[in-house]
Amino acid sequence: MMRVPGFGGWSEDPLWASFYDWSVEHPRAGGVVWKAGIGSDLSRLYAAAAEIGRQPAGSSVLDVPCGGGVALRGLRPGQGIRYVAADISPAMLDRTREAAHERGVADQVETQVADVGALPFGDGEFDLVVSFTGLHVFGDPHAAMLEMGRVTHPGGVLTGSALLNDTGLRTVPIRRLGRLSGLLGPSATQAEVRTWMLEAGFTDVTLEMSGAMGYFRGVRR
Repeated sequence: MMRVPGFGGWSEDPLWASFYDWSVEHPRAGGVVWKAGIGSDLSRLYAAAAEIGRQPAGSSVLDVPCGGGVALRGLRPGQGIRYVAADISPAMLDRTREAAHERGVADQVETQVADVGALPFGDGEFDLVVSFTGLHVFGDPHAAMLEMGRVTHPGGVLTGSALLNDTGLRTVPIRRLGRLSGLLGPSATQAEVRTWMLEAGFTDVTLEMSGAMGYFRGVRR
């Protein structure tokens, strides 16, 4: 596959990853960027990540792909949960560990190099699985959804977000450039996300759009 110079794929540490982390950590400026780029409200991501902070002590949470650790904003110091940050990129895991220390939650966070298509975890191991801005970067998003369903405990929750395909012409250039650079995979349509979640064993499936970004959630049967 061709690569756009200076970007690289997610198994490396592309420039885009740093920009993405910056946009999330600076709500005022980042919100403008998200609205202008994909028509999405950045506060929707913060609201979804807040579900992490509502998990009771003793819960297990999987964050895949964790990237630079942006979802850690939902984890509270002293919350008393097991938080597993998984990513295919060791460089991303380094950044997540740094973010965990900065937020004072490193004692709850463990990191794991992992391919979402073959997660190295047991069936039903996690009470909550989060995958923010992740589905659209996976090479096989369908297989990824099935794996995330496998490791979610019955009664547990999967929540995440993705840049979806059937969201109008506005994001066509972004998706094309992303695939050319190796930053984006095939992603999915809204109907495919719903279907895959049902196939993965989730009920009470919801999918809400914020511009081109879809926020999905389901409860494991």
